[in-house]
Amino acid sequence: MKFTEYFKHTRNRPDRAAIKMEWIEKVFYSPEYEQCQSDGRIKRWAWIDSEEKFLRVIVLEDNETIHNAFFDRSFKGQENEH
Repeated sequence: MKFTEYFKHTRNRPDRAAIKMEWIEKVFYSPEYEQCQSDGRIKRWAWIDSEEKFLRVIVLEDNETIHNAFFDRSFKGQENEH
């Protein structure tokens, strides 16, 4: 697992600092949902029980570099699948 500079920078934001690295690792390694974006980046989601929210992790097209991680308030699981 590698990280972009953008990811490292946004980890300092108050709304992102509370996201535990263990949660990011969970989503990265064991996503419940995954979707490829048109630019090749990969969106992965997993439910975080203690927060009662889905965490979305954006992975670069190399499939090993994390670009972003945030709680996705609009994602509802299978309702979002097409």
